[in-house]
Amino acid sequence: MRTLISDEHALDWYQTLFEMIDMRSFSNLWFWIALAVMWSTASHWVLGVPFDMVLRARRYGGEAQADLEDMVRINVNRLLYISQVSGLWMLGLGFFVLTTLVLLGFVYDIEFAQALLLLGFPMSLVGLLSLSTARLIRMEGSSGDVLQRRLMRHRLYTQIIGMVAIFVTALWGMYQNLNLGPLAG
Repeated sequence: MRTLISDEHALDWYQTLFEMIDMRSFSNLWFWIALAVMWSTASHWVLGVPFDMVLRARRYGGEAQADLEDMVRINVNRLLYISQVSGLWMLGLGFFVLTTLVLLGFVYDIEFAQALLLLGFPMSLVGLLSLSTARLIRMEGSSGDVLQRRLMRHRLYTQIIGMVAIFVTALWGMYQNLNLGPLAG
């Protein structure tokens, strides 16, 4: 009798857990919260530097500008070092993961893989954009107003990628919910 009660309790716990973590991503509130947090974080951290540092340097200059240049130099060096040491491996792994998600999501029609692809592909574009911006900053030796403009442009491009990604994800999510939801015949 005791094992029957504990087995029922375990079943309830698993059922509750899987109701909270619904694998139907586009009808799950957690997916949309994660999408919003991911893009707001991506547009706030420009090359690993919080955007408020760029604004503070633009407004006050002096020590705030020196702090910004130090942070950018550290993060640019870090990004470029990682890309030199393991860039090809990361590129290959990234393509492997994205290709796997495309196949699982759109050939085998697994909604969770579609959701991960719609999160991961645009972020891979932001990663490539960050690498490109880091190389430009190092090549130019950017500082002062030029550095601030470069970081602001990078943030703008990140926000544009984010807007397009959110729009496409919302359209695909609505299609999936209407196609597979309670209204579908």
